Amino acid sequence: MSDLTTENRLIPSDTPGISLHLRRKRRTGIAAFGAERTLLLMHGATLPAESLYDVPVGEGAFMDVLAEAGFDVWALNVRGFGGSTRPAGMDGAPDAAPPQVSTAEAVRDLATAVDHIRAAQDLLQLTLIGMSWGGTVTGTYSATHPTNVAKLVLIAPQWLSDGPPRIDPGGPVPAYRRFDVHAFRNRWLEGVPTERQEEILPSAWFAAWAEIILASDPASKDGIIRAPAGVIQDVRDYWSVGRPFYEPEAITAPVLLLHGEWDLDVPLPRMSALFQRLTGARYRRWIEIGEATHMMVMERNRWQILSEILLFLRTLPG
Repeated sequence: MSDLTTENRLIPSDTPGISLHLRRKRRTGIAAFGAERTLLLMHGATLPAESLYDVPVGEGAFMDVLAEAGFDVWALNVRGFGGSTRPAGMDGAPDAAPPQVSTAEAVRDLATAVDHIRAAQDLLQLTLIGMSWGGTVTGTYSATHPTNVAKLVLIAPQWLSDGPPRIDPGGPVPAYRRFDVHAFRNRWLEGVPTERQEEILPSAWFAAWAEIILASDPASKDGIIRAPAGVIQDVRDYWSVGRPFYEPEAITAPVLLLHGEWDLDVPLPRMSALFQRLTGARYRRWIEIGEATHMMVMERNRWQILSEILLFLRTLPG
């Protein structure tokens, strides 16, 4: 295994008092990486970046595998997640403030992180990888800042739904959601045949994931962490009423779309509809991962996702 260097940085956001956590992993022997080998990973609506991209299971943490392959790998937590500052509205009771951390705020935080990395590494562009809600955030940024994005990878991204998606429980939208980490395993594996569940998500992998996600919230208690609920309000204002948050046609960078066969949060027809609208991309690829759920980056078949990403980044033109 190559020697990897890990850095953790706090950078100022565009909001006074709000800092953003960036984690970076790279091989120590590489002096310069370039746009297509500089990656910024964006998390989803509930889970911080480290619980998706930096859990050391299987062939290694997602970030480690990419860094070992010669990439400069950065992961962002937008405000309200992981090591980033939580807005004041997340300090009280869930019903004591309006929904916290909108998609628009997350896009601004991503823009801040991109600007920081570009300036620090003297780059005109970098490559973005976004999962689920992170696909909306990176997709929006790529559509509105096309000259800053070399390539775009979308893993099970949000798209228009014909009714409330699974993430929306109904009722009033609180400031934040109370997320039961250990209870999530059943929801995670819903739709997976019972006899295959341990194979797809080994208990030891889930335990490693749970330990990291519980450590991500300083206020976690009894297996519960806080997750900003602004995304729920955006789901109701956009995705559930047929109103896209961004225009995929405006994305010009090459796009890799990855989706899992057993994804109940983003069903197959949504991916087809999104793929058909990525008409402005220099080229686009859609890879369907068999026997994988919405959380496939933490499952046995994750090697396929990593292999497809590496193929896309290494050998296909920008």
